[in-house]
Amino acid sequence: MAGKKILMLVGDYVEDYEAMVPFQTLMAVGHTVHAVCPDKKAGESVATAIHDFEGQQTYSEKRGHNFVLNASFAEIDAKDYDALLIPGGRAPEYLRLNPQVISVVQYFFIEDKPVAAICHGAQLLAGAKVLKGRHCSAYPACQTDVEQANGTYARIAIDAAVTDGNLVTAPAWPAHPAWMAQFLQLLGTRISL
Repeated sequence: MAGKKILMLVGDYVEDYEAMVPFQTLMAVGHTVHAVCPDKKAGESVATAIHDFEGQQTYSEKRGHNFVLNASFAEIDAKDYDALLIPGGRAPEYLRLNPQVISVVQYFFIEDKPVAAICHGAQLLAGAKVLKGRHCSAYPACQTDVEQANGTYARIAIDAAVTDGNLVTAPAWPAHPAWMAQFLQLLGTRISL
């Protein structure tokens, strides 16, 4: 299997696990992942947030690690990538306001390339208007975003994922095993023991 080149869109207060775990998982199996953030360069970092489920009506949020970017957003060309990864957290709510980010997201759907989004990543998909007629999972509070973008909210278990064509989505980081397994399948990744 030839490794794929994957673009990962992050921003300050991206969810810690949803950035670090897929970044490391995909590289561990031989893919190249470029983590970028608008207005930041390779070597700079974004702050992460740790979202946890502690029994309240919604998740709690705590400051996480610094996540170092390994590519510069201003220098990327979406055409150079085989797939797109969108972690959740707070970043998607403001990344969706950036026209260049929206263009990047739309490109992957126009070209029918694999896209993985988790949790609040659905806010960016909704902002890019790429959910029409698609099943999309997300953190439950994002159901309205999915539906207002003419998508169908996939109400699945917190540790499950759903694939609809080139798109694989999941509700939150407890779904990493299912989400990454389905994304790896879309990428054509073969792992043998």
